[in-house]
Amino acid sequence: MVKKVLKFGGTSVGSIDRIQHVAGIIKREFEAGNQVIAIVSAMSGKTNDLINLSKNISENFDKRELDVLLSTGEQVSSSLLAGALINSDVKARTWLNWQIPILTEGEHSNSRIINMNINKINNFLKTGVAIIPGFQGISNNGDITTIGRGGSDATAVAVAKLFNADTCEIYTDVDGVYSTDPNKIPVAKKIERISYDEMLELSSLGAKVMQSSAVQTAMMYNIPLEVRSTFTDRKGTKIFDQDNIDYSKSVTGVAYSKDDAKITLIGVEDKPGVAANIFEPMNKAQINVDMVIQNISADQKTTDITFTIKRDDLLKTREILKANKNVVYKNITQNENVAKVSIVGAGMVSTPGITYKMFRGLADEKINILAISTSEIKLSVIIDEKNTLNAVKKLHTIFELD
Repeated sequence: MVKKVLKFGGTSVGSIDRIQHVAGIIKREFEAGNQVIAIVSAMSGKTNDLINLSKNISENFDKRELDVLLSTGEQVSSSLLAGALINSDVKARTWLNWQIPILTEGEHSNSRIINMNINKINNFLKTGVAIIPGFQGISNNGDITTIGRGGSDATAVAVAKLFNADTCEIYTDVDGVYSTDPNKIPVAKKIERISYDEMLELSSLGAKVMQSSAVQTAMMYNIPLEVRSTFTDRKGTKIFDQDNIDYSKSVTGVAYSKDDAKITLIGVEDKPGVAANIFEPMNKAQINVDMVIQNISADQKTTDITFTIKRDDLLKTREILKANKNVVYKNITQNENVAKVSIVGAGMVSTPGITYKMFRGLADEKINILAISTSEIKLSVIIDEKNTLNAVKKLHTIFELD
């Protein structure tokens, strides 16, 4: 007997037929003698519908009340799945965040799971299946909190850690992690094994298969993951520790995102502490800054500072910069029609010429690079959004991923 955490995404529970199909998967595991904890997302499209309802009230809907609203999506799918299991003669029960409880800390809409009570559910697992709504928890003062879009992955990994589960399986609408988005690039191929490091880079750079914070938690606590399809019996992608890195491949995958924006401060006084003065208020406002490029002027008295942020934070960032009296600059420009395209691979560390190969490939397609960011196993560029698909196709081909 093994203890399994099975997480089902929004497409997996997107209709009554699909919920009943998921109930069949869980029933097979339970009847095989396994202890099963199922984590579920809201039915596909439900979270967006709830967000739109809030925007009909206000564009600045209160974050506390937004968490109350959004948490209902997962509660609906949890109850329906438990009901489907009970209807198929499997003992099952939904455990809501406050019933366990799942304790969180941090801001509304972006909290973190820090602990949960496991005793009641562990006792229940001896005779039945536990269903837990993902994406949510409860703060120390009793408020419902949510843990960011895609947060059901983070819930699943946290549950696997705290319950000392043997496996954590992420069920979705694709049968594993691919070298790029198979819906856009049909020649993308499935990756059978990938390291935490590579998966973390891919997920943080735009790959939608798993939430990056969930991968980070799995890496910290060495929790084996498998991404697999709800709709086929094919093997998925296994995500392991560094010992499973394939250094023979220079590039493992190509990721992209279209939710970035680029800001440039022109003519900033070049002196110690100016960068800290620029980014400190953004840090306090929980705005994540990604790429940063600084160009010193010829007279070495002023500098241009370019950085990227999430597009949703553009208006807030502009307001913060205008209100910042500690930074003097001549002008500010922005470009929200940009995309970030990245290559990721453990073999990049030991393979010369990767940077040249990427830049030459983009140049051949007449794609201009607006910003660059690197790490040991990834290389990212900002380009015009209209060139995204062309860039991904080119990089996928030249690094022999087709």
